[in-house]
Amino acid sequence: MGNLFGRKRRSRVTEQDRAVLQQRDKLRQYQKRLSLGLERERALARQLLRDGKKEKAMLLLKKKRYQEQLLDKTENQISNLERMVQDIEFTQIEMKVIEGLKIGNECLNKMHQVMSIEEVERIIGETQDAVEYQRQIDELLAGSLTEEDEDAILEELNTITQEQLELPEVPSEPLPEKIPEVSPIKNRPKPELVAAS
Repeated sequence: MGNLFGRKRRSRVTEQDRAVLQQRDKLRQYQKRLSLGLERERALARQLLRDGKKEKAMLLLKKKRYQEQLLDKTENQISNLERMVQDIEFTQIEMKVIEGLKIGNECLNKMHQVMSIEEVERIIGETQDAVEYQRQIDELLAGSLTEEDEDAILEELNTITQEQLELPEVPSEPLPEKIPEVSPIKNRPKPELVAAS
């Protein structure tokens, strides 16, 4: 069916891994052949002893002993290969970590170029000033004023209210006397007079 989106899948197994794994597989096959040969030679040595051929049985057991040593060496080589695969994998992980650190370091350097120490100190100073100013406002709102502060605030409030309460001047002439009320309709009697009749 092929790749759905046209991208090739990249195998995570490297050429080095393949070479090491092929060596390991060859050693395992060799180990298996030796194990089968050891069983056959043991059976053959028993048969030779039954037949009375002790010299040949002894020679066969020496050969078997040598092959057992080869089998042990093969096992050690397989262990070494597997350790090597793990070392390679760990080294690859270390390389990725180092690459990540390198990229992170480059990013930090770019950020340091954008923002100088003086700029950071200025921002920190402004922030501290703003925090101090907010703290003073909070203290004022929380009622932590001393009596002197309260007196000064009241005095300032009186001064401001006196400035705002400047009233217009009162006229010095006497006010006119009350003017009698005139009804809008001329010949109509006032309601009090109508009630008397």
